[in-house]
Amino acid sequence: MVKEIDNNNTRLFLCEICKLGYDDVKFAQMCEHHCNASNSCSLEITKHAVLK
Repeated sequence: MVKEIDNNNTRLFLCEICKLGYDDVKFAQMCEHHCNASNSCSLEITKHAVLK
């Protein structure tokens, strides 16, 4: 389940598996799904991360 956090007054969505943060919930959900399915990160998804 994607976690919503406040980072310097900016709402971010965190992948609970790899802990990457996104400003769009869609990318956080895609990241978490990919992490669960393949036990690895996708470069196509993680390039959208704003918090590492």
